[in-house]
Amino acid sequence: MAEIVNLRQFKKGKAREERAAAAEQNRALHGRSKSEKLRDKLQAEKAERLIDGHRREPGSSSSDKS
Repeated sequence: MAEIVNLRQFKKGKAREERAAAAEQNRALHGRSKSEKLRDKLQAEKAERLIDGHRREPGSSSSDKS
């Protein structure tokens, strides 16, 4: 025979699992500390300065070529 299941408990359990999956996804997307965000920002700025320092004509960007 089939197992008897309380539908209310089943629905609550399913909703709980969906919320847990959404929370896991949000932690992956937004779960960085302030120091990690600052480190990434500083690395991006350093890379931008390095690229700007190697340009042939100061002040021009690669999209300004005609």
